[in-house]
Amino acid sequence: MKEEISYLDGEFLKNSEAKISPFDLGFTRSYAVFEFLRTYNLKPFLLDDHLKRLFFSARILGIKHKFTKDFIKKIIFKLLEKNKNLNSELNLRIFLTGGESKNFLFSQKPKLYIIVTKLKPIPEKFYLKGIKIITKNFHRDFPQAKSVNYSILIKYLKEAKRKGAFEVLLVNNEEILECATSNFFAIIKGRIITPPKEKILEGITRKFLISLIKKYKFPFEERKIFIKEIKNFDEAFITATNKEILPVVKLDKLKIGKGKPGEITLKLLEIFRKEINERY
Repeated sequence: MKEEISYLDGEFLKNSEAKISPFDLGFTRSYAVFEFLRTYNLKPFLLDDHLKRLFFSARILGIKHKFTKDFIKKIIFKLLEKNKNLNSELNLRIFLTGGESKNFLFSQKPKLYIIVTKLKPIPEKFYLKGIKIITKNFHRDFPQAKSVNYSILIKYLKEAKRKGAFEVLLVNNEEILECATSNFFAIIKGRIITPPKEKILEGITRKFLISLIKKYKFPFEERKIFIKEIKNFDEAFITATNKEILPVVKLDKLKIGKGKPGEITLKLLEIFRKEINERY
């Protein structure tokens, strides 16, 4: 079986050979940022947007580095070439860490890792039947930075799995924010609504979808959404790189709309995939 090849701090290695230092601050202190993107027809989806956000996240956390976008792009395209024989679409996870530190606090040399794995598509049944999500009262520190600090979120995602749910919707003071690994949208009386970007991680797929919503002239609003409004949701869905547009039909114990993917959600998914096919 062919094995994925990744980039580890200057070397191209098989994933089974990939290692990081136990002194890396990304490991010891969760002091690192990352990006996750996928390919369509082995072309990276919205690569420039992902790199822009990676560097923005690094600035927020104070990770000062000398890597350039062009340098990372060259590595990514080398990785795509090295992995083209896998006969699979790919996931690429770009990690920019604080680097090795012998005092476990400070480092002068951040590290770059790009991990390649085969893409495992979400089964189509989830798009046809919809998913359940649960709510948890939590908001992330520095939400606009995509950091590797997922400790609480992983705990909540495990709880969601035990409850037969697919995702976790984060709520703070009755205000709906975002999901653990996705952005959230609701539809009320034909209007597509999503929380403002100031308190969330602005997803690349979210941003792309909003551009399509405006292009196709759907009624749209970016505003605060509150728990008390759930009873008014006609439809809901989440967006993410590996989820595209995934319908939500149940939120905790509440059924959303008719309890099946709604007309507008499915239309958006159709448009999204059409645009992807035309561009990639």
